[in-house]
Amino acid sequence: MSRIGKMPIPVPKDVQVSEKDGTYLFKGPHGQLTHTLPLGFVLTRSGDQLTLTRPSDEPRDKAFHGLHRTLLFNKIQGVSVPFRKTLELNGVGYRGQLNSNVLTLSVGFTHPVEFTLPQGIKASVEKQTVITLTSADKELLGQFAADVRSVRPPEPYKGKGIKYSGEKILRKEGKTGKK
Repeated sequence: MSRIGKMPIPVPKDVQVSEKDGTYLFKGPHGQLTHTLPLGFVLTRSGDQLTLTRPSDEPRDKAFHGLHRTLLFNKIQGVSVPFRKTLELNGVGYRGQLNSNVLTLSVGFTHPVEFTLPQGIKASVEKQTVITLTSADKELLGQFAADVRSVRPPEPYKGKGIKYSGEKILRKEGKTGKK
């Protein structure tokens, strides 16, 4: 049995769970998310906990057991307390700006790079070099943060670029002249 899959999923008091045709809806103070389970998987509720059971011991079902349990846990946690990612802009003249739902980055190109915030993501820019993204959907938040970071990933010689807060950049030694 999957170690992750057999663990119960705690449901906070402020989160409502409803099911319709195999699709589960999670409503909380920070939004609502849906999740569709594969055929044969059953989600049962006992008190304030959910338990996911798989239809068989096939390798595919075993793999999906832990995956879908984690996806359900993330959605329940996200509508209760939103996820947060912080990006830092390192470099001379690198700055970010937020105009309504458009994130504009000046990161050393001849033109500013613009991102329209997807539905469900909120952003804030502090000190022009720190961008904080929040969302109830962990998957959407991680993908959007990765897209923003891919505009100018941190380079190993000077450390310039966009990096996650707390990310450690391995620095390389530059060229040395003849002696």
